Amino acid sequence: MRVLVTGGAGFIGSAVVRHLVIEKGYDVLNIDKLTYAGTLTSLKQVDNNPRYRFLKVDVCDNRKVAEAFESFKPDRVMHLAAESHVDRSITGAQAFVETNVLGTFTMLENARRYWEALAEHAKETFRFLHVSTDEVYGSLGEQGLFEETTPYDPSSPYSASKAASDHLAKAWMRTYGLPVIVSNCSNNYGPFHFPEKLVPMMIINMVEEKALPVYGNGSNIRDWLFVEDHARALDIICDRGRRGETYNVGGHNERSNLDVVRQICRLMNELRPGTRPYEKLITFVQDRPGHDARYAIDATKLETELGWRAVETFDTGVAKTVEWYLANEWWWGPLRHRYTGGRLGLPDPRSE
Repeated sequence: MRVLVTGGAGFIGSAVVRHLVIEKGYDVLNIDKLTYAGTLTSLKQVDNNPRYRFLKVDVCDNRKVAEAFESFKPDRVMHLAAESHVDRSITGAQAFVETNVLGTFTMLENARRYWEALAEHAKETFRFLHVSTDEVYGSLGEQGLFEETTPYDPSSPYSASKAASDHLAKAWMRTYGLPVIVSNCSNNYGPFHFPEKLVPMMIINMVEEKALPVYGNGSNIRDWLFVEDHARALDIICDRGRRGETYNVGGHNERSNLDVVRQICRLMNELRPGTRPYEKLITFVQDRPGHDARYAIDATKLETELGWRAVETFDTGVAKTVEWYLANEWWWGPLRHRYTGGRLGLPDPRSE
């Protein structure tokens, strides 16, 4: 099996690459632009594996993407390359439109040309998996879950760019017959997560005994999914999912942001006690614009149709994550110069 993975040096992408190469024994070509959040050290486990190849390629570069298809001749494409941080999209939306929308268009067009030239059997088995987010659905009230049929209602430049890319992927299936599958996942966490995101930011800030900034009153709720469970789900969807379908991937682990931070504090108090209880470092900061109140995924379709189940609960997964960050400063330490531990999505005071 030959799988072309885009964004394989990112958080979720690197988990997918490790799973495909180590656990499945597939041949993998990872193409990644290596933006600030992409790091090849996340792929140290497969660096010297003969089944793994890396090309530094921007998914918006039509010529280089076409060359990657022609030289590697993939059986599957798993498209994860994206700008993904909501906070950064608020103050720098252009990069999100370029990578998430134009990059997806470039990948779809090259996949279509490649697929149309395949022999009939290869055309039938080829799959293009477009990996997206639950944020395209907008915000839930206190009840209910996001289902595959939930109408799109994005709130941020990030979620709007991902919604646009989802629509492109589905249109390439309906218009051209390209065998596309779309997945929408809940919030991921786990090892190799770039330090700007909530869970790793809190762990590392505690290690450095810095303030723990929480938006608003911390009541915003997310459904948390351990990244290795997500990587397995994506492989299963690509392997057994029906073309043209959408599959939601969620961990059935709803937690408010404040509850997440407090749980990490409790773990850190046990594993690496500071000069005072870490809860004392929690600082409530001005909420970011358009902050969705609640996300929660209904993964019934994936579970019943394809047989996937999340292995980790939030309790077990976050404990593994905290322990990993404490044991692997070699990975996150060098990244601190790119990000210093504050919240990035705060309104510009000059606009108020």
